[in-house]
Amino acid sequence: MELGLMIFPTDQTIDPVELGKAAEDLGFGSLWFPEHSHIPTSRITPWGGREGAPELPDFYWRTHDQFVALAAVAAVTERIELGTGICLVAQRDPIWTAKQVASVDRISNGRLLFGIGYGWNVEEMEDHGYPYKNRRARLRENVLAMKQLWTEDEASFAGDHVNFSASWSWPKPTRQPHPPVIMGGAAGPKTAAHIAEFCDGWMPIGGRHALDGWSEIEKACEAIGRDPKTVELSVFGAKADPSHLDELAERGVVKAVLGLPQGPRDEVMAVVEEHAKLIDR
Repeated sequence: MELGLMIFPTDQTIDPVELGKAAEDLGFGSLWFPEHSHIPTSRITPWGGREGAPELPDFYWRTHDQFVALAAVAAVTERIELGTGICLVAQRDPIWTAKQVASVDRISNGRLLFGIGYGWNVEEMEDHGYPYKNRRARLRENVLAMKQLWTEDEASFAGDHVNFSASWSWPKPTRQPHPPVIMGGAAGPKTAAHIAEFCDGWMPIGGRHALDGWSEIEKACEAIGRDPKTVELSVFGAKADPSHLDELAERGVVKAVLGLPQGPRDEVMAVVEEHAKLIDR
């Protein structure tokens, strides 16, 4: 199991390029950046869609563009994998997103990890013109359409939410057939079915019961004749605790991603260096 890092890259914390170089030098296997295009000030949807959740921290609406930040890190590193943690695919244009993913993968020489999720902010998604109730179906079609653009010289797609005629789209990703598609979040039956159909990995948010949905993924894979062992297990926001990490490794987790504070540069680097002590373990 390898250790990765996650932070919201904003204008108020450590520069993402400096963080990327330090993470690679210290031996971390991956670096992940979340995204939000904006946060409507109405704040109708509670944090994470959970009633009674605390106030949403302001770093949610201060994030750098996810792909721009990852490309900047790619330009100054050579080995560390770079992850979208997560990309809000359901509220994105799949043709543009396919090009962004392929471009960063190409620039990084095949180091992009395409973490995806359905999204939780109703009004953010609706500002993009997409009904929240369609987010699962849109994510599915967006990913399937992107796979066509990544792998076919003349790609086309016809669905309920995504349609485009035979088209040329380059660059193609360096990693073949495309960067790993990794689903974030809990895995109930619907999410498990999507993981089995079109994902290469599952990355729930860390915690004691983070992997409880694995049995659903096994059932979904078996229903379509896929070997569940071809789904790579990762944990996002794992605890920086040796016994917890040992437990994850025993469960077959291959990437444990540790969170970083959203404070000033020196505060972030102190935690990065403390987390690095866990790598040898």
